[in-house]
Amino acid sequence: MPGGLLLGDEAPNFEANTTIGRIRFHDFLGDSWGILFSHPRDFTPVCTTELGRAAKLAPEFAKKNVKMIALSVDSVEDHLAWSKDINAYNGQEPTETLPFPIIDDKNRDLAILLGMLDPAEKDEKGMPVTARVVFVFGPDKKLKLSILYPATTGRNFDEILRVITSLQLTAEKRVATPVDWKVKVLKGQIFTFPARLKGLVSKWLSSGSLLPGLFFWHAHTRAGLLLVAEFQICCEAIVKVFNTFYIKYKFIYCFLTFRSFDQVNWSE
Repeated sequence: MPGGLLLGDEAPNFEANTTIGRIRFHDFLGDSWGILFSHPRDFTPVCTTELGRAAKLAPEFAKKNVKMIALSVDSVEDHLAWSKDINAYNGQEPTETLPFPIIDDKNRDLAILLGMLDPAEKDEKGMPVTARVVFVFGPDKKLKLSILYPATTGRNFDEILRVITSLQLTAEKRVATPVDWKVKVLKGQIFTFPARLKGLVSKWLSSGSLLPGLFFWHAHTRAGLLLVAEFQICCEAIVKVFNTFYIKYKFIYCFLTFRSFDQVNWSE
């Protein structure tokens, strides 16, 4: 299948007719993240469920500054008419408006350029239709993720949302997310600390101190794998608590022994 994009490739700045008018892709994306996803045909059951789910999750994608745009080999007129079915499937008023545009690629120009055609699935004229492809682009317009499903298998848009969350985190911080990783919000009070002790973890590990190792084991087994940034914050919290109690201990000791701080050999 000719065409296609590899990770790190820049998105082609194509022009296309869509359900919101003609667009230029880079202008549409702006400084946002973007998800371009294709489907085989309008008015088909699996595609209706897919875009229905995508429409329901659109507010969650928007919160993450992700612009969504769909594509198939159908016309704008078909897209608009089919949008009524999608909204009705979601239990909403059957209007022609979806929270994202759909590209008209009836000539298959973009499908060929982007490597989206599924040779195993053909229309009534014997022409291949688009597979279920997902491209995620970063604000730099470069491809960050590529997923290719055959026409016979529907996608999980909750998983796509999870992956984008990981991509955005790892683009900002030098971390990696493990299997089945999800963002977890801890209940109760949230503590924040200034990042004054950067490099604390590496110093403790190089010195062979047992405390951070035990803490990391406890956090790993009880609350899942900690990110490096979270681990540093937690270590800083431990130091703060330790210092607080140590100062109080010294004060009480001096008070009970009627001595000042400089009269006590604290190294003993």
